[in-house]
Amino acid sequence: MPLSEKALIDRIRRNARRSSSLAAGIGDDCAVQRVVHGYDLLITTDFTLEGIHFRREWYRPAVVGSRCVVRGLSDIAAMGGEPKTVFLSLALPRKLPQRWVDGFMKGLLQTATKFKAVLAGGDTAESPDGVCADIVVTGYVPRGHAILRSGAKPGDEIFVSGALGGSAAALREFFAGRRPQPQDFPRHFAPIPRVAIGRFLRDKNLASSMIDLSDGLSTDLGHICEESGVGAEITAAAIPRARFGRKTALVDLRLGLDGGEDYELLFTSSRGKSVPARIAGVPITRIGRVTRQKKVVLIGQDGSRKRLRPQGWEHFR
Repeated sequence: MPLSEKALIDRIRRNARRSSSLAAGIGDDCAVQRVVHGYDLLITTDFTLEGIHFRREWYRPAVVGSRCVVRGLSDIAAMGGEPKTVFLSLALPRKLPQRWVDGFMKGLLQTATKFKAVLAGGDTAESPDGVCADIVVTGYVPRGHAILRSGAKPGDEIFVSGALGGSAAALREFFAGRRPQPQDFPRHFAPIPRVAIGRFLRDKNLASSMIDLSDGLSTDLGHICEESGVGAEITAAAIPRARFGRKTALVDLRLGLDGGEDYELLFTSSRGKSVPARIAGVPITRIGRVTRQKKVVLIGQDGSRKRLRPQGWEHFR
């Protein structure tokens, strides 16, 4: 059973670091966050729900906590921002062991600290069934320089960081009744929000639009096209697919297209701009171009062309 609400909050407060960006944090009715002159405030929120986003029997609690905060940190990265504060509303079943809660918070706080974000507040409650974590992450970006989904133009080139499909490959193992090992599927068990890449693209004014790959390439590219009022052509052979196991097995193309939770960055860049082959040590791959036709086309290895429908993650589908 978790500690009483007051004792649980006191324990979390002791473990959370403080920051000069906060005039007041945990302990008051609201956090008081200092607004940085010349910057825009970024705010994002994400649920992590037991039975939807994770199963307790599949993961160590620290992995669940880390993945929970990565969801928000990755959104900040996709805007070219710098994470600053984290707010956590946590609903817990009465019979959940306190050691699980401690492990969850350890993973969350370690990952937040790694990216210079502090836990500034939240809420706790009893859940009738399963763990529910609602994470809010705030960040800053120089005023007017947030990278939106709506800036892609016909002729822009399309790029992606890292490799795709590795997280979905781990889920496939779980659903097949096998136990994937964390060292074989790092993008699933220990995803890294690409904050440094987003910052570089913003500073160098290289990205005309951007989104993080949480729902899958086919779905997230569709979001950019919809918001920008454009279409896209991508080449199947160019899509960087993840390796797993002993890094000898390559995920199939379908997982590269539709698998979510890789938390890589998908971005467009105006033709003629020089996008590096690596940013912050991570490979950057050109996979296609933006078109005027408002549809996404996949060009096969044989030169065939077919419409790419969004088949990534979508709630209620």
